[in-house]
Amino acid sequence: MDNLFNRKYIIQGLFIVVALILLGQLFYIQVASDRYFLSANSNVLRKKYTFPARGIIMDRNNKVLVQNEPVYDLMVTPSLVKPFDTAALCRIIGIDMKGFHKRFNKAKNQSRYQRSVFEKQLSVQTYAALQERLSRFVGFETQNRTVRHYPDSVAGQFFGYVKEVSEKDIDESNGYYRPGDYIGKAGVERQYNDVLQGERGVENTIYNARNVPQGSYLNGKFDTLAISGETLVSSLDIRLQKLGEQLLKNKVGSIVAIEPATGEVLAFVSSPTYDPNLMVGRQQGNNYMDIFRLPNRPFTVRPLSGYYSPGSSFKPVDDLIALQEGVIDPNTTFNCPGVYWAGNHPVKCEHVDGNISLRRGLARSCNTYACHVFQKLMTQPKYKSKIAAYDDWQAKVRKFGLGSKLDLDMPFERKGRLFTSEEYTKRFGKYWGYTTIISLAIGQGEMSATPLQMANIMSIIANRGYYIKPHLIKAIGEKRDVKKEYLVKNSVGIDLSHFEPVIDGMQDAVNAPYGTARDSAIPDILMCGKTGTVQNPHGKNHSVFIGFAPRDNPKIAIAVIVENAGFGSAYAAPIASYITETYLKGKLSGNRVDRAEWMKKQVVLPEIPKPKIYWGPKVADSTRKADSAARITVPPAPQKKPAANKKQLQLTK
Repeated sequence: MDNLFNRKYIIQGLFIVVALILLGQLFYIQVASDRYFLSANSNVLRKKYTFPARGIIMDRNNKVLVQNEPVYDLMVTPSLVKPFDTAALCRIIGIDMKGFHKRFNKAKNQSRYQRSVFEKQLSVQTYAALQERLSRFVGFETQNRTVRHYPDSVAGQFFGYVKEVSEKDIDESNGYYRPGDYIGKAGVERQYNDVLQGERGVENTIYNARNVPQGSYLNGKFDTLAISGETLVSSLDIRLQKLGEQLLKNKVGSIVAIEPATGEVLAFVSSPTYDPNLMVGRQQGNNYMDIFRLPNRPFTVRPLSGYYSPGSSFKPVDDLIALQEGVIDPNTTFNCPGVYWAGNHPVKCEHVDGNISLRRGLARSCNTYACHVFQKLMTQPKYKSKIAAYDDWQAKVRKFGLGSKLDLDMPFERKGRLFTSEEYTKRFGKYWGYTTIISLAIGQGEMSATPLQMANIMSIIANRGYYIKPHLIKAIGEKRDVKKEYLVKNSVGIDLSHFEPVIDGMQDAVNAPYGTARDSAIPDILMCGKTGTVQNPHGKNHSVFIGFAPRDNPKIAIAVIVENAGFGSAYAAPIASYITETYLKGKLSGNRVDRAEWMKKQVVLPEIPKPKIYWGPKVADSTRKADSAARITVPPAPQKKPAANKKQLQLTK
């Protein structure tokens, strides 16, 4: 009996415990928590996202370079749509009936009960016309948004562009991005997207069983406001940027100017360029393809992805290393008969200089002098082998930033090229020496650099031995925070005393009567520089100039490359001098205004390779002449008969 009595109370206790658990859970669901109510939001609670304005971008003088303009997305909830005048809506937003049905069916396939984008980025004018009649189009509503606007229409490669997120972007964001969001896809817009994009806001609205909105949920308790993106202060001087793009108009090349003391990039010119406003709005996709098809690749960001042999502009670096190693001094003299013989391989000089030392050798850009310096470096007695000599030399060169990325705050920077000894051994076998690679002495051969790297070398020489990491954005947000890495001095391991002799030669290159860039001297400003005429296997040589000014307390270091323009003194040096004078004086002086205008009008474009001609099957000579009118251009491996492509026939003629 006792056991039965105990069982009775145990069973009753169990029932009481279970009942208390169920009551507690019910209380939690209905009173203490909104979790289960919110989980049913697809039926009664809808989230409406509000989009923040992206952060603006200013130049170093606080001039607005990128701002926002209002646009409006037309949204539709298919289940709410009632019969209406579809033709009227089509006229207002500028689409045809086929486009209307395509958009509406896409929205229905996504969800009949959730709103989705019907037409993106309506202009303010279209929005105003639509608002007057929107009440007639039940189920349609507008959503505010902003798009980028670039008032000066310059620096397309610097800014990049913003585009709607792809499925890949959505997958990689771990749920942050949703269809219809926008993200920076190139340039600064991509690099600083996280701080520019801001934070979305959300409005929670209750709907009844008939899908009619009943107002804000809990008086907006869970709503959040959109937060605009941070302001970026760029290092660009928009005056220099505009002038640089004008000077490189109808030319292919690049200009990079840096403030040596800070590493701030003053000008970032890539030519040909494009108007960044073309990459905004409803025609963005069409405009992208139009720009993409243009010759000379306007989307290529040449300052950090263009590969060029530095040519004679590399000679100051080699001279500095030689002075540090003690294999030469400023008075060391070599004889220049107009050629240097590396074994049986001649390296020609542009002139016969006779006995020549460091200062004049740089001013005259003497190839023979440079080759003798390189020979001295490679044949030092302290090295046990040619491999050891080359490895030590290239390690010193890499400290100047060649062969590695400078980590500019911009995506897709390339590191340039500088062979290791292993790569040379793989190419030439065991038997190679300094005569094999003598082209390096004059900045040619297995050496290439980006314009950014060349400008940075000038910053190093201007600073007498160090550089601050180059960067495009100098401050972020209202506090104007500067990254700590932009305050670090990166030494190249050359003693201060060795820079003055090299700078003497660079000063004479621009200012002495016998200097290679004497026609680019700036009145009242002592500019130091080095011209380069870079061999180009695909056509005329490239024109190169690197320099800085003034000599004492330099304010600007610059590198200019103009493809297929010949001598460095012809195009690159004058362009560099116009940029430099404008920055230091605020304007050009005397007849240099007219000379700059002349430069802007010059057309120096690479020749477009002639298409290959396909003559069809081999025929007898007597019939070939008669058939010549039917020749057409075709790809290297033709797949179609010649007579099938009439457009190509017209282009060939």
